[in-house]
Amino acid sequence: MRSFGIEFVPMELYWRTTYYSIQAERLGYDNIWITDHFNNRNVYVSLAVIANYTDRIKLGPGVTNPYLVHPVMTAQSVASLNEVAPGRVVCGIGAGDRTTLDMVGVEMKAPLRTVREAVEVIRRQLAREKGGYEGRVFRTAAGARFNFKVQNPIPIYVGAQGPKMLRLAGAIGDGALINASHPDDIREAVRHIRRGVERAGRRVEDVDIAAYTSFSVAESEKKARKPVIPVVAYIVAGSPPSILEKHGVSTEVADQIRSDLANRRWGEAFGAVDSDMIDAFAVCGTPEQCTEKIDALFKTGITQFVTGSPLGPNVRGAIDLFGREVLPHFKES
Repeated sequence: MRSFGIEFVPMELYWRTTYYSIQAERLGYDNIWITDHFNNRNVYVSLAVIANYTDRIKLGPGVTNPYLVHPVMTAQSVASLNEVAPGRVVCGIGAGDRTTLDMVGVEMKAPLRTVREAVEVIRRQLAREKGGYEGRVFRTAAGARFNFKVQNPIPIYVGAQGPKMLRLAGAIGDGALINASHPDDIREAVRHIRRGVERAGRRVEDVDIAAYTSFSVAESEKKARKPVIPVVAYIVAGSPPSILEKHGVSTEVADQIRSDLANRRWGEAFGAVDSDMIDAFAVCGTPEQCTEKIDALFKTGITQFVTGSPLGPNVRGAIDLFGREVLPHFKES
């Protein structure tokens, strides 16, 4: 089954993000993912308001991380949100964005183990399991249980980019959020996810595999490409060396972009993004071009396509353009 998600970064006033979410639901989107970074508005406040103004669409953090937010608190947040939007809540969790973690002096230690244990803690909390949890990263006492029951299951999606994290997502996630946009990267990612699924003795049909892309659509290709530049800069800054090397981006360039972003030197950071980086780390173009690219991505084995930020030169216009001219191609077929 093919589904479509949309990402919103809560930079704008809450009512704008809520309006966009209502618009997305009416046009036929299936999921709303709200990013979780300390320098934007709070993800759960945003989600709670959106939940009150929507009826069908699924929603959740996409993604939160266990370095700035303890998994017990993540479990509490999604469980509470589930009471506002029963049966519609999902939880995306990953290692986080290295650039923003560096800004607040938080080191991304042992990401595989940290994410694995965080997912285990969240599931235990949601199930109100008795007994404590003894991991290498996280520990909870026997009495650390919620005083309320969670009535609906909350699927946990693992955000991943590198091979090991992708295999982990396949092994433990209800879904996997592939942080990639290029068909070759997504095809390879799907292989790693399936490998993780098989090693865990699971069925690949039970894992929702989503391509979480940097996306932009506009009436002309030129207009569509310009808005992705800042997002691509952050992607390059946070990508592992193996991904950078694959697309011909030197670690020196990526390190410089990361430094410029951390020090808010926007002109230098964004100016270093070239057309090859855009082609490697974004899906953008006219509605016809985007339809063709998305169709190719579904053929790699994904089951959900997420239109990530920036969406287009104008958010409201881009959502409408996608909903009218791209989404029907897939929904009708």
